Amino acid sequence: MVKPIIKDVLFLARKSVPADKGDVQVIADLRDTLAANREHCIGMAANMIGVSKRIIIVSTELGDMVMINPVIASKAGKYDTEEGCLSLVGVRKVQRFENITVRYLDENFIARKGKFSGLTAQIIQHECDHLEGIIV
Repeated sequence: MVKPIIKDVLFLARKSVPADKGDVQVIADLRDTLAANREHCIGMAANMIGVSKRIIIVSTELGDMVMINPVIASKAGKYDTEEGCLSLVGVRKVQRFENITVRYLDENFIARKGKFSGLTAQIIQHECDHLEGIIV
């Protein structure tokens, strides 16, 4: 179901809690909401639709990728950039890393480890900031 985008900074500043198999509806809602906003959105975190769980979805060249309880295990190649967000007004300056390694569960709750670079890495970092309550 397409959910409204949360813009409440106090809610977004809360740290998300681990997700589990009881959160499959959140994954479906994230998919639907990202699809409805695809024109101007390439990633979402569950708190952006009102759920403080550690789930993100990222648009990649291979399709949408769900990451449950993602942890950035390594990062390299720091750079400065600017990002916008559906939940926040305007554009913000941030530091990101060109290459990252992430440990996560896929949407079938199978443990995965992936290496990401470029825009995909940047989106993952942005959405992981959401999970930590970091508003940038």
